[in-house]
Amino acid sequence: MTDLEDKDEFWSQGFKELDLSGQTISAREFDGCTFNNCNFSETTLARCNFVDCEFSNCNFSIADIQYSKFSEVVFSECKLVGINWTKVSWPSVLLASPLKFFKCVINDSSFYGLSLPELVLEECRALNVDFREGDFSNANFTYTDLAGSQFGRTNLSGADFSEASNYDIDILQNKVEGAKFSRFEATRLLEAFGIELAD
Repeated sequence: MTDLEDKDEFWSQGFKELDLSGQTISAREFDGCTFNNCNFSETTLARCNFVDCEFSNCNFSIADIQYSKFSEVVFSECKLVGINWTKVSWPSVLLASPLKFFKCVINDSSFYGLSLPELVLEECRALNVDFREGDFSNANFTYTDLAGSQFGRTNLSGADFSEASNYDIDILQNKVEGAKFSRFEATRLLEAFGIELAD
């Protein structure tokens, strides 16, 4: 394990079982690094830059990611509860989402007003997440539980909700052109019209 105090830049390094809970990490750059079983709970990541990094089985619960940057970052089987992603220093133009989440828990997080086309949230638990006012066109929400999550004036055109569950999306208040929904769960989309389906 490398001590993050040693230097400011880390290239293609692997970190295992790093415990940074409750600490403040400032102005560090990580390029092509992997993090396994690391603890970032309640950690402040201030003005850090993560490029082409992968996090596996890491805990980011209630982490503060103020003004940090993420590019081509993958989270696999991580816990990312209570994170305000609006604090990230996003580039002014994004052609595709710089974040991918696989089998993660991202409950109680906020993506409010963000433009993250092609965001990947695959097989995740995304309970009570705020997606309002954002652009998540062509996003991948497959197999994700979205119970209690908020969508309002959200661009979901071309998004894939196949096998996703428990979403409440008002199709009059959101853009859903070209989006994919599983047949059974898609009946939830009719609730905005007060329609009841008989068997």
